[in-house]
Amino acid sequence: MRIATWNVNSIRSRIDRVEAFLERHDIDVLAVQETKAMPDQLPTMGLEARGYEVAAVGYDQWNGVALISRVGIEEVLVGFEAMPVFKEQAEARAVSAVCGGVRVMSLYVPNGRKPGDPHYHYKLEWLARLRDAAQRWKDTPTALVGDWNVCPFDEDCFDPAQFRKATHLTPAEREAFFAIEADFRDVARPFTPGPDVYTYWDYYRQRFERNRGLRIDFVLGSPAFAERVTGAFVDTDERDPAQGTGAPSDHAPVVVDLAD
Repeated sequence: MRIATWNVNSIRSRIDRVEAFLERHDIDVLAVQETKAMPDQLPTMGLEARGYEVAAVGYDQWNGVALISRVGIEEVLVGFEAMPVFKEQAEARAVSAVCGGVRVMSLYVPNGRKPGDPHYHYKLEWLARLRDAAQRWKDTPTALVGDWNVCPFDEDCFDPAQFRKATHLTPAEREAFFAIEADFRDVARPFTPGPDVYTYWDYYRQRFERNRGLRIDFVLGSPAFAERVTGAFVDTDERDPAQGTGAPSDHAPVVVDLAD
């Protein structure tokens, strides 16, 4: 089985790329983040024609997550137990389902904005509650996948010094990430070792062309999931403006292969 995660930065703008990506790489399950659409706004006709089912959550034109699967979507859960809200507003940041015998959680972790900001504290609480909620699945085949908005190591950022006073690299964010990784291992890193391996490049100043990126998209797997992983790669072609149809997302997909 082949599982991928991709922050598409508006699925309605990138649906042609999504459909082509699914076909080119023979993807069984794709977890999508930042769909920027409500479920009834998702362009699913082409996906369904290709044999995929879709489970999604979205409340407005911001955030939004989805699962696209051709191996079934069962036991769908929107959010997770005790998932925090921001300023009393629920956000579409998590959806999970059992796909082909594996629970896949599509996650869009809050950005944090800047240390000390209310959104930063929300981010840390969100990660802490995710760790607590995920304990129920740590002994089953489970993958926590998506845009984590954290660079766990300095090599995951093109210029760590530039981000020292920003989010993504702070000790508290890293500690929250590693607390989850204690039970769910980063299964792609062994196959995509750094440095200079990134999954996000800002549109600003030709960041992609100069490989000035961040590694913030991860597949964290439970032991029962991790033991089945046979390979992984980052599809940087999907971030390349010279490739594909239309403008790319600022993220590249992360793809993981599982043995049967």
